[in-house]
Amino acid sequence: MSSRPAVRFLDRSTPPHIMTLVLLAGLGALSMNIFLPSLPAMAEHFRTDYRLIQLSVALYLGVNAVLQVFIGPVSDRFGRRPVMLAAIGIFLLATLGTLLAPTVELFLAFRALQAVIVAGLVIGRAVVRDMVPQEEAASMIGYVTMGMAVVPMVGPMIGGALEEAFSWQASFVLLFVCGLLTLWLTWADQGETAVHRSASFAEQFRQYPELLASPRFWGYCLTAAFASGAFFAYLGGAPFVGSEVYHLSPAALGFYFGAPALGYAAGNFLSGRYSVRFGINRMVLAGCVLTCAGLAVLLAVELAGPRHPAVFFGFMTFVGLGNGMVLPNATAGMLSVRPRLAGSASGLGGAIMIGGGAALSALAGALLTPGTGPYPLLWLMLATSAASVVSILYVIRRARAKGVA
Repeated sequence: MSSRPAVRFLDRSTPPHIMTLVLLAGLGALSMNIFLPSLPAMAEHFRTDYRLIQLSVALYLGVNAVLQVFIGPVSDRFGRRPVMLAAIGIFLLATLGTLLAPTVELFLAFRALQAVIVAGLVIGRAVVRDMVPQEEAASMIGYVTMGMAVVPMVGPMIGGALEEAFSWQASFVLLFVCGLLTLWLTWADQGETAVHRSASFAEQFRQYPELLASPRFWGYCLTAAFASGAFFAYLGGAPFVGSEVYHLSPAALGFYFGAPALGYAAGNFLSGRYSVRFGINRMVLAGCVLTCAGLAVLLAVELAGPRHPAVFFGFMTFVGLGNGMVLPNATAGMLSVRPRLAGSASGLGGAIMIGGGAALSALAGALLTPGTGPYPLLWLMLATSAASVVSILYVIRRARAKGVA
């Protein structure tokens, strides 16, 4: 029987509708990847090389990670609604900055500031945990992120088409318009769900050691970090592989680039459908193994040759499938270690995950040079996926030996 509170759409006296949570998280996903097919054109516009403009991904992820450490506790202290509204406002200003920036340095600074929209993901997960218990939270997060999966699937396609029709700036104009619409929706629909608030902001940070002392929290965090690390490495390296190895146009690259999102939607559907039945640990393990197996087969196929972009990007659906099964369940696990610290756990866990993703994205961009082919990227993705399997096996072993930590 569900304990979910009553929700009325566009009524801010009740918790937000699930569609609002989908769109809040989706704006962050759109901001992360819509412009990726335009990276070569952006490098040409700012008269810089690909490695520097590629930092627009790594810097975004790095600031994203840092902000998550603060957004979680701030939302626990001051409430989910006001923090979300403020974050969208800052995002709108940062987006205007990316459009008006005269130099690549200023562009990268405003691009990094756009990462504040990660509040949609952090606060959305905390809202879910405010509303429902652990197993149901995994299911609800799965449905939310299944809807969000549509955004990274169509985002690069839209971005590539907008560049060919107008210019790379068109993607950021679209982000600004979407931000305005999301601000209105949040104002109209998101009721406050953080009923029990800490006495002070400092108190929230003093409770971080309680989370960090839990082996189960670390197990879920590292599993999520390593599993998603394969995807973040893909974000950093796939534009180079598509344009330099397979010589794809921006529109074609945008079409292929969204392949992992197909798997992600399927994985999130499986999470929403089966997490309550099979438990979060089994779902996480299955997702990690699927990702690792898919990447191993792809590496073998690429080594055998000849190469084709449909093969390379097609196998990336396994990365999305695995992430769709791993992330909702691992997130529900980390949020349930200390339920009263759901916002802090969401922020700290997300920071660990995204911080690792930022490093892997930058590393992928650095490893790929003309003549290397896709192999450095594939080896990196396979290694981090294997580490996710080890991490969840540790969680399962500890649960069997000692129960919940």
